[in-house]
Amino acid sequence: MKNYIIISSFFALILTGCTSDSVNDDPSVAYDMAPEPLLTYAEKELSDYMTTPSVNENNFRLTMQYWQEVTYVSESNYNFTARNVSNTVWADTYVNVLNNLNKAKELLEQYQPGASEISTWPAKKQNQMAIIDLLMVYTFQTLADTFGDIPYTQALNNAKFPLPVYDDDARIYESLITRVKTDVQHLQEGEGTFGPGDILYRGDIGKWKKFGNSLLLKLGIAVSDVNPGLAQSTINAAIAGGVITDQSQNAVFRYQTETPNFNPLYENLVNSGRNDFFGGKPFIDYLNTTSDPRVSKYFQDVDGVYIGQVIGLPGIFSDFSAPGIFAYTPETAGNLITSTEVAFYLAEAAARFGIGGSPEPLYNTAVLASFQEWGISSQDAQNYLQDHAYNAANWKKSIGEQAWVAMYNQPVVSWNFYRRLDYPALQAPPTAIANAGGKVPVRLQYPTLEATTNGANYNKAATAIGGDKLTTKVFWDVH
Repeated sequence: MKNYIIISSFFALILTGCTSDSVNDDPSVAYDMAPEPLLTYAEKELSDYMTTPSVNENNFRLTMQYWQEVTYVSESNYNFTARNVSNTVWADTYVNVLNNLNKAKELLEQYQPGASEISTWPAKKQNQMAIIDLLMVYTFQTLADTFGDIPYTQALNNAKFPLPVYDDDARIYESLITRVKTDVQHLQEGEGTFGPGDILYRGDIGKWKKFGNSLLLKLGIAVSDVNPGLAQSTINAAIAGGVITDQSQNAVFRYQTETPNFNPLYENLVNSGRNDFFGGKPFIDYLNTTSDPRVSKYFQDVDGVYIGQVIGLPGIFSDFSAPGIFAYTPETAGNLITSTEVAFYLAEAAARFGIGGSPEPLYNTAVLASFQEWGISSQDAQNYLQDHAYNAANWKKSIGEQAWVAMYNQPVVSWNFYRRLDYPALQAPPTAIANAGGKVPVRLQYPTLEATTNGANYNKAATAIGGDKLTTKVFWDVH
């Protein structure tokens, strides 16, 4: 594993040079290589984006009010344009992830197997193509959930579409659901796959099937309010296929202790020398009010109080709590899909549609999964549930608030729960920028590079979604 990550870090010097003004690849870059290192690099870049607290890339820990800033407070107030955050998100996802996955696909298509491989190559290739495509679907969904309409059908083909059109996000979702169903059907155990370059699952096809069905469940849940028929059929197919149900099946990227392969939390909190994040008051207040034992994992404690001096850290924390030890540990894994996340989707499916069982026990299972994820006892979870039982009369509040707490280290996913369920009832700070309209943002604005270099298609997309604003809702966010 070490060698592959080091190789992909070297590729970063080459491939991240693809910062052209479009979402497509840089024609000057050579991709004369095997597909496996490209997969490694794409998995790492995807995990890095979903995990990083960098104010230049992923500010959703701030948006969801888990953390706040000490020194530089622009992003806590939703000013994402000063650092051109959307430009970086676009590059992270389209260039570093999707472009490299697409190149890996092309290399597989071009590969000519030797005589000894001819009989086994078609099945192995099918598995590899399905794995790559599942990661592409995950990334496209993340982009659509973040921006709304995005380049999709014309993306990743710079030669033919240097200025790609933006596709309707609802139609993109329909395509993604179809792709995942096909990918899962194509996965065949015992037929070969990627080697150690697949950091997520080491080529375990059974786990990749779980990943695919869990991704399908995530897609189905997302469209529940706007297309309940599609949502229910998609959810049923996902559950029937088998989703992630325990931590051993989680899709996580395993970081290492040495640079440049440690967790981006560690990169931004320790290696960078910037200790300027602290616990957000709304979140810590909720944890303290509910006597939640997870607070001891989420934040660093002094004498049982989580707004107080943090020993051993710089003086800026003299009045506030620093993030927990997990964030200062270089090998903390990066989460893509976890059993906790999936458990909350299952609870929501039951609450909305009566699919998969009764919502109350599934809600309890989701909370228990979160406690187990953070190494807190089942008895503590049971004690907590006695005081915070499922409320069928307001299931969105029950699931929404508990998902907020549980998704603490999956802030992009947490933002989706918040927008879909409208809980927790977060309030924008009074110092938020005017563009936020006094509200917590429900989307990111398009990159300024798109407005200046792909202006005609950008303008069409902005008009189609109702304006390129922080307050414009993506298609599935109707309440």
